[in-house]
Amino acid sequence: REPGATSPASRVPSHSRSAFPPPDQALPRGTEGRMRVATTILMDGTIFAAVLFLISVGLTLVFGVLRILNVAHGGIYAFGAYLATYLALWLLDLGANPYFTYAMLLAGAIIVGVIAGPLIERVFLTRVYGRAEAIQLLLTFSIFLILDDLMKLIWGTKPMFISQPYTLLGEFSLAGILYSWYQVVLIVVSVLFGGALVWAVRGTRFGKIVVSVINDREVSQAIGINVNRIYTVSFTLGAFCAALGGALIAPTISVTPGFAVDATVLAFAVIAIGGMGSLEGAALGALIVGLLRATAVHLLPEADLVVIYFAMIVVLVVRPQGLFGGIEVRRI
Repeated sequence: REPGATSPASRVPSHSRSAFPPPDQALPRGTEGRMRVATTILMDGTIFAAVLFLISVGLTLVFGVLRILNVAHGGIYAFGAYLATYLALWLLDLGANPYFTYAMLLAGAIIVGVIAGPLIERVFLTRVYGRAEAIQLLLTFSIFLILDDLMKLIWGTKPMFISQPYTLLGEFSLAGILYSWYQVVLIVVSVLFGGALVWAVRGTRFGKIVVSVINDREVSQAIGINVNRIYTVSFTLGAFCAALGGALIAPTISVTPGFAVDATVLAFAVIAIGGMGSLEGAALGALIVGLLRATAVHLLPEADLVVIYFAMIVVLVVRPQGLFGGIEVRRI
């Protein structure tokens, strides 16, 4: 199936149909104009943060449990977007009801998560546990490159675009700006998913086992906990988070090779600000990055990325472990 003739920019995560004005467009003046700009910044920043959170929470979960900075996370995110788009387009080609495309988005994320997660963790990462961080980074970066080429082999280099999930829910007006209800769904899904993840870690038996493994792997093994299984499940859950983020953002962008690079870099900025290994930190970091970028895009477009990394530097200088990160005690 050929992608739509009109496709938005592929910079990810982005608002293909957002309220971001062109840099040369004058901002509205007066009290009403300032309120409109403030409302738009808040809405755009929250939408941006919702997508960033889905990516970052998986990254911080993997680091918290496995103590590996998973650069391949961006490749899994892109794979989720590609497979979800492909499945949705395939369903439409069969003449099915367009509302079933939502199920295809979820199916794409689940398939990528349950296949890529255990495969990468069991085949590759088990060989570098306890090794130098440079070795782990090189390995996960190599996996990222492999996934990127694999997507090109499967789907080629032409953009893929699926707009039906975005347009089916309709639009609403806020401060004179049109938004899609699908963007509200992104926010709701991120909040619910984040809450469920925090509950799973804090309030369930499995979560207590995970915390035990995080605090002391050797003692956990001594009391009979299958640490390898916890690692596999945790990495699979992190992979599903990345794939879900890609699947949900796919209807709002043009899925093209390399589109996940920006999202991966920003996800690292999010967890650096919020604190590596902290779920709450990922949420706060995503919100900070989202609002900073939206503010810069509206008020100072030339600095839309500078303000994010400047904020990251300030946080790391004042609190090197991040806003919610704890100081890690290492055994000698």
